[in-house]
Amino acid sequence: MKPAQFALDTPQSASEALALLSDHGDSAKVIAGGQSLVPMLNFRLVTPERLIDINGLEDLAYIRENDGVLAIGAMTRQQEIEASPVIAAAAPLLAEATREIAHPSIRNRGTVGGSLLHNDPSAEYPVTLLCLGAEVEVASVRGNRTIPVSDLILPWFSTTLEPDELLLEIRVPVAGESTSQAFEELARRKGDFALAAVAVALTFGASGAIEKAAIAGTAGRCAQRLTEAERALTGEVPTDSVVGAVAAAAETEIQPVGDIHADEDYRRHLVALMTRRALAKAIGDRAGSKED
Repeated sequence: MKPAQFALDTPQSASEALALLSDHGDSAKVIAGGQSLVPMLNFRLVTPERLIDINGLEDLAYIRENDGVLAIGAMTRQQEIEASPVIAAAAPLLAEATREIAHPSIRNRGTVGGSLLHNDPSAEYPVTLLCLGAEVEVASVRGNRTIPVSDLILPWFSTTLEPDELLLEIRVPVAGESTSQAFEELARRKGDFALAAVAVALTFGASGAIEKAAIAGTAGRCAQRLTEAERALTGEVPTDSVVGAVAAAAETEIQPVGDIHADEDYRRHLVALMTRRALAKAIGDRAGSKED
């Protein structure tokens, strides 16, 4: 199929893009990498009157670390996230999750901002950024505002972004030396949409106990923080029995949705399994770094 007819705008600055969104936000769609939007256009799942192509906004493509905060421009390509030594050091979870996104040809064009705002329930960035406690800066002609990712994402491909707002930047706290992060997902084939995924970020104390645990999973309408699983781990030395209890809590807490690929019970089981695997990886990485 082919998309319905639309007008195309190609702004060369953020201010120009914001003016267009102010005038046409309710009837327009912003396109960046287009890896999610173009298929939806072709199937006429969305039929905007105009597209605002922001590929000319090259100043929104960057990766910077300053004062304990990792700043990522919304137009940064996924392959840049994957290859960045800054990301690998400051937010290894983000680099690890990016490697699971589709295939290299998709990551070469797809943007971190576009994937986050598309907010596919099976996508890697919403669950990862939720786990990392990230926030975003958005702008409109009315001004700028900062939104925690926890307040940004909504069920079923929705966000709290207003029609006239543009995502400028994603901000992630830099991982400390005592923090270990890991990501696990399961898909039917490499590059397919995940049936379930779990991201973890653990901060260890001097005694080996977990001082802070962040666990997020996705298997349904949208990514969610698994707060009961986090509580089951916080303050504990991560023994096998503790990890088992955390996985059980995640299995109970997740809100899966069944479809032709997997029913609710299977997705719930997968979240428990992915939680076990992610925790084992994060704990193992921490143990390895201490030996080094």
